[in-house]
Amino acid sequence: MSDWLLLRLPHTDTELATWLVVDARGAPLSPPQSGPLALAAPRVPGRRVCVLVGGADVLLAEPEVPVKAGAKLQQLVPYALEEHLAEDIEDLQFALGKRSSESPRVPVAVVARALLDQWLVKLRAAGIEPDAMYADSALLPENPGQAVALLEADVVSVRPPGGAPVTLPADALAEALEIARGGAEASATGGRGLILYTGAPEWQQHSPQVEAARPYFDGIKVQLLTAGPLALYAQQLPTTAAINLLQGDYAPVSARGTGFKAWRVAAILLACLIGLHLVGKAAELQVLKRHERQLDSSIRETFRSSMHTEASAADARRLMEKRLASGRGAGGGLLPALQALVQARDAAPGTSVQSLNFHGGALEMKLSAPDATSLDRLSQTLRSNGWQADLTGGTNSGSAYEGRIQMHSSGG
Repeated sequence: MSDWLLLRLPHTDTELATWLVVDARGAPLSPPQSGPLALAAPRVPGRRVCVLVGGADVLLAEPEVPVKAGAKLQQLVPYALEEHLAEDIEDLQFALGKRSSESPRVPVAVVARALLDQWLVKLRAAGIEPDAMYADSALLPENPGQAVALLEADVVSVRPPGGAPVTLPADALAEALEIARGGAEASATGGRGLILYTGAPEWQQHSPQVEAARPYFDGIKVQLLTAGPLALYAQQLPTTAAINLLQGDYAPVSARGTGFKAWRVAAILLACLIGLHLVGKAAELQVLKRHERQLDSSIRETFRSSMHTEASAADARRLMEKRLASGRGAGGGLLPALQALVQARDAAPGTSVQSLNFHGGALEMKLSAPDATSLDRLSQTLRSNGWQADLTGGTNSGSAYEGRIQMHSSGG
């Protein structure tokens, strides 16, 4: 996969654009830069371009639409949201996200077409053609047990656990903290934790209000972003479920204009491959039959020399498998543990194993992940698959998070 150019459009005409070049894992390859869009254009060749726009300009919603809507989903969504919108639905772009199986709710991002056209005109005037365009609030990190907020200049964005991000003016910080607490469902003296990302000037201005709300949270962790939030957003790129605004009429030209030609060439190549495959299979079948007879003979000889008895090829296989199974034992062990770890890694993309130590029936691992949440998801997946997994420690290391997990069989 190629690198990304993460480009954030300015909120006003007096501000400058900011951009950051990151690799496929979301790790920065250079410091963030700012300036006119034309200065970012030389960074485009050979990279995917992701453009971030202000979360205040994009409505993120999850209307209920019949599960069996099928191909009519795109047509039904605007009418499901119509009563909540001030503008005519014909003047709006409705971009759909991926709906959970059997869920009636559909993730939707809504933006004014005039504003979307304006963004694209500015980008193309600078020679930049985006592959994806997200609301910046949609790239706030997700945390299963804590709310996450970003306080920046004149806006504050907050993502409650399991909820969609909300962007408010910085003057509405009290309301944003209430959303982070869980609103009316939160207890009067404590609740979920809060991770607040902000800059030094913003923290100096708003820290008294945040500190006053500390008793209503189960801890507030403040992280100052000395170089702005682009690196924070970039960490979410490889696994983001954010909704790309460039859909339908706004889909990238490369996807709409050349997609059919690419598929036609692929179909022709596939047909040729299938023809060659069928021809080769006819000759291969005869070779396989001859090899099978030789293999059966070898199995009988091996079984006779190791078991000191005679058996047919089928019986020899069955008896040898039974002997191997009894030698391995049932239940836990290194191989089952490694198999469970491989399966669990799908729940934490970007996680890599740095070291393993197996003793006393327990497997101790040192892993590197994009963040602590990834290791927490991995350990939760192991537990749901019948293993006991404990996160015994961890620390930030550059743009990654290194932690240790100890796992063993639940019956061990």
